[in-house]
Amino acid sequence: MSFTLHVHDRVADIGRGAWDACASASGDPFVSFDFLDACEASGSAVPAEGWAGRHLALRDETNRVLGVMPLWLKGHSQGEYVFDHSWADAYQRAGGRYYPKLLAAVPFTPVTGPRFLAHPDADTVTVRQALLQGAVALTGRLGVSSLHVNFPTEDDWTAMGEAGLLQRQDMQYVWRNDGYETFDDFLSALSSSRRKTIRRERREARAGLDIRVLTGADITEAHWDAFFAFYMDTGERKWGRPYLTRDFFARLGATMADRIALVMAFRDGAAIAGALNLIGRDALYGRQWGALEEVPFLHFELCYYQAIEFAISRGLSRVEAGAQGEHKIARGYLPSPVYSAHFIADPALREPVARYLDGERPAVVAEIDAMTAELSPFRQTD
Repeated sequence: MSFTLHVHDRVADIGRGAWDACASASGDPFVSFDFLDACEASGSAVPAEGWAGRHLALRDETNRVLGVMPLWLKGHSQGEYVFDHSWADAYQRAGGRYYPKLLAAVPFTPVTGPRFLAHPDADTVTVRQALLQGAVALTGRLGVSSLHVNFPTEDDWTAMGEAGLLQRQDMQYVWRNDGYETFDDFLSALSSSRRKTIRRERREARAGLDIRVLTGADITEAHWDAFFAFYMDTGERKWGRPYLTRDFFARLGATMADRIALVMAFRDGAAIAGALNLIGRDALYGRQWGALEEVPFLHFELCYYQAIEFAISRGLSRVEAGAQGEHKIARGYLPSPVYSAHFIADPALREPVARYLDGERPAVVAEIDAMTAELSPFRQTD
């Protein structure tokens, strides 16, 4: 069978049917057509913001799409959560041009998932090889410095390492469902002191508030208006420039409402805080949060404890709470590895980066082991 590889500026040019025929098998909401199209159509991930689509579509001789890859020509390293600023600075000080670069990822979303999406009728290894080779070839054709694949699955990460890409490892925090039927079942697995602390935090956070988890048709534009205000407030205080537009959330609500769990806190009928989660086939993914009122422990309640309760009620195996935040460990979210892979064209940059990563990977593994052993809130068992 012969293949041709096509480059598209928007996922809409490939089309929902063709894209989701390749993406839907994963059950990952972030690589769905609707999520990626919302990023682009809303003006959140567009060339003017440093995100120019160069999405790959692998087609057979009948023009049927057998594989796709979300790929971007990036003019900066913002919104990626895999930090290569030091590489860029060093290369540019040495006279190189680091930007633009190619990035295979989901915009603004540090969530592990497939980056080589294969049609069920196609061989997944063949599709991965063709898409990866195409992305590397496109790096050369465009004359850019590098290709980066952020938050791939471990299998894809291993395959990319075997193909010669540089491998990087980091950590995130994940809550895992050990067959719990209720939140109290989860608490019973913790040490006595942690159980007491969590119960106290929940009491204080919920005092005087009405907390609701909204999904599907229960989410209205008024809820999105309120949540966007929370998001903007948090973004402006934390990083100065929020990435997502109000239209992004409207599009998400219009096309993916059944895959959203929007946790909202109300005081006297007025929304004061919220946390956005996306529902996968076997996981709940915590994304943005914000609040207009300072309430002790409300962040923990909306982002962590409500997410655990929701996951238990849906029989989901885990909650992925995203990057950063050692405080998550005490709430039952343990450190877990995440991955990225990098093709750097210039040996003058590739070789020092490779040496750095060779030292960084074992250090990350050791840190995960040490944090789990020293900070885990779970009761010790023989």
